[in-house]
Amino acid sequence: MKFAPPPPRYQPLVDLRNGAVAGVEAWSADGDSLALLRRSCADRQLWRGGVLNGDNIQLALNLPQRQLHDPHFGAGVAALLEQHAIAPAALTLELEEAALLHDPAASASTLAFLKQLGVCLTLDQFGAGPACLRNLQRYPFDYIKLDSAVVRAVTDNEAAAAQCQALMAMALHLGIRVAADGVQTEAQCAFLRDNLCDLIQGELYAAPQPPDQLGALLRDDRRLPPHLLRVQARRRSLLLVDDEVNIVSALKRLLRPDGYDILTAHSGEQGLALLAQQPVDVIISDQRMPGLNGADFLRQARTLRPDTIRIMLSGYTELQSVTDAVNEGAIYKFLTKPWNDEQLRAHLRDAFRLKEIADDNARLNMEVRNANHELASANRRMEQLLHQMQRQIDRDEISLGVAREILQQLPLPVIGMDDDGMIAFVNGAASRVFEGAGALLGNAACAVLPQLFPGGDCLPPAGHHADIGSRRYSVTAYPMGLHSASRGSLITLSPREAS
Repeated sequence: MKFAPPPPRYQPLVDLRNGAVAGVEAWSADGDSLALLRRSCADRQLWRGGVLNGDNIQLALNLPQRQLHDPHFGAGVAALLEQHAIAPAALTLELEEAALLHDPAASASTLAFLKQLGVCLTLDQFGAGPACLRNLQRYPFDYIKLDSAVVRAVTDNEAAAAQCQALMAMALHLGIRVAADGVQTEAQCAFLRDNLCDLIQGELYAAPQPPDQLGALLRDDRRLPPHLLRVQARRRSLLLVDDEVNIVSALKRLLRPDGYDILTAHSGEQGLALLAQQPVDVIISDQRMPGLNGADFLRQARTLRPDTIRIMLSGYTELQSVTDAVNEGAIYKFLTKPWNDEQLRAHLRDAFRLKEIADDNARLNMEVRNANHELASANRRMEQLLHQMQRQIDRDEISLGVAREILQQLPLPVIGMDDDGMIAFVNGAASRVFEGAGALLGNAACAVLPQLFPGGDCLPPAGHHADIGSRRYSVTAYPMGLHSASRGSLITLSPREAS
């Protein structure tokens, strides 16, 4: 009994510029990318009606080595896309670096065909192997996709983070966009965002799911939280940390009219747990608290969220501990209890202004980096287009050379003219017929060969005959460009039998 294969599953890829789904990767157990493409084309019908229409969504498929080196694979892809009226640019094919090395020449040929067709190409599992710069330069990839093991390690240690930054910088310098697989936490996503990753894929947003569930997700238009995006809307968030509930309540009553988003914690440990979940702009912390004291809490807060502005508000002072924290940069200001309401509010306004200046600098820096990234990507696409055009020119020149050689060897006299009636080509047989007529190339045909153009017409009339030397010829004109981009006309002379 033969069972039907299970339906493919689809995992979204999310754009870090706007938090929306930009595409989906299709997963299937059989490893046949053509069969998966055929099924995915049908599944698109289930994705209609959402903000991101199924016809526009980018579909990513894994390209196995055996199909990469199959000379018929490219034509099969082209036929399926045409059959389902899908633009080639809506398809991404992902392949591993090891597949390229098995047969580099065959890989280059297949990828060049797919690129000329308009398909997007991704080097998958980047960083899991040698991550060779030469492969990024040699092959026309649009994206790299960071391997999930590389992504998971970025928040574990500095060496892994530095390695990931180097891989991304390598691609970005070449104008290649960056996707990341296996993103599970906001901390991983924030690291990737800060280093100009374009797309993320992983359980932070959604696990692989069947076609109908994906359709529901697209229609809901669920997006990443704003604080994970490259460009973020400005908010003023304040974290109050104090073990005395009445102090926290009094501060909230005082500061809420100023429009801050106020978060609270009653210990240093609670404050760190909250900071691990979301960023804040300004922190106000007591010094004397059970467990972690204020100075140590603010030190760790600086490590966890270095861009926060940190203020200590306390009626109890361990002078050495606080002085050390201030000198280390862990504390921006030290204020005493009981506080003066207006002074405290003024200090907070100054702190938020300082934070917003830093945010503006960071935003401008990100915008410049984004612009440079977009420019590098556009330059790479332009280089690929120029390369394709040069290859087409080379092929056309070869074809033109072959055609000229064929015409030269024909026993039939042939003359080629441009649109202005200037002679651009004369084959050997025609040169022998008109050897006494002087220079032909570059001259007006009707001037140097008047016997072919009775009445000074720009082309010989139909059925025209001309006497040249001792022979009579039937003169026929063939306008060019009916089946190609060629221009001008060809004139042939067919000898007539003597009457």
